[in-house]
Amino acid sequence: MPLRTFILLVILICSAFAKAQTSRAYSNEFLNIGVDAAALGMSNAVVAKTGNANSGYWNPAGLMRLEQKELSLMHANYFANIAQYNYGSYAMPIDDQSAFGFSIIRFSVDDILNTTQLIDDQGNINYDRISTFSTADWAFTASYARESKLDGFSYGGNVKVIRRVIGDFASSIGFGLDLGLQMERGEWSFGLMARDITTTYNTWSIDEEAYASVSGAVENQNQELPETTEITLPKLQLGAAREFTFHYDHVLTAEVDLNMRFIQTNDVISSSAVSATPAIGLEYGYTNLVFVRAGVGNFQNVQQPDGNEDVTFQPNIGIGFKYKGISINYALTDIGDSSAAIYSNIFSLNVDLSVFSR
Repeated sequence: MPLRTFILLVILICSAFAKAQTSRAYSNEFLNIGVDAAALGMSNAVVAKTGNANSGYWNPAGLMRLEQKELSLMHANYFANIAQYNYGSYAMPIDDQSAFGFSIIRFSVDDILNTTQLIDDQGNINYDRISTFSTADWAFTASYARESKLDGFSYGGNVKVIRRVIGDFASSIGFGLDLGLQMERGEWSFGLMARDITTTYNTWSIDEEAYASVSGAVENQNQELPETTEITLPKLQLGAAREFTFHYDHVLTAEVDLNMRFIQTNDVISSSAVSATPAIGLEYGYTNLVFVRAGVGNFQNVQQPDGNEDVTFQPNIGIGFKYKGISINYALTDIGDSSAAIYSNIFSLNVDLSVFSR
């Protein structure tokens, strides 16, 4: 099957599922935050060029670029350190034709005060009745990639299990599939990442008694429980990248991605069938030792108090250092507070595990 036909088929499948399932516009949004400070510094414009242990997240086809076993770790704080985002991945080549990866994401808010029992039936305040609980979103992903017989073409897929827990009140389990493609032609690289291609279902189990204790429910009032099924609609990312080499030691990589969702949103390109926003990323590397990165993405039409719409965007910057197979990267996201997102300082570590066997 020609590559163009295959890509068109993926788009049609995603569109068909999106039209058939519309119970939730947004769910599992923690999976859209992104991983790896190097990628975040480029505003997530890495679908075509990704090629390390983080490829399981960005595009599993990129695992075919691995030469050795790799480990990647990332930690970030969001919302003034209220929320914690932790990520780890491991990937390795199986042989010359295939590769495997595994990753874990945990996004959590811990030690939330539960004050619903602070005042008893008599109106007395008792601080001993205050308790705490945590909410955590987990994602476990297994990735597989394979090189095609077509020169420069690789493909891969993810199987992911999603576990979400809200104290003792509710929990859910979900399953999803992703598909990724990459193709290299000279200095050019092209990528496609289709997330949740069959839609991802989360089924919730709610403890009605515990839920009533925190929802303020009283007899014959506020008794309606939340929905017990969430459906995550497909998303599609298309990317094109080119590498420029100057005097051997200086390498500039530029990538442009188009992030598509099959629902109407505030993205700069928006219709009832599909919405899209571009992302542009740049990386300058010197002797494969020092890296400087910049990117801009998340272009949104935001309505202002006066009723007019303005286009907001999210600019990011980052730096990185690599020595003997160990990479340390830093990203500052949403510099200048140009979008509705809150800026964050993000650090990540990538280790070529072969350095420990030399």
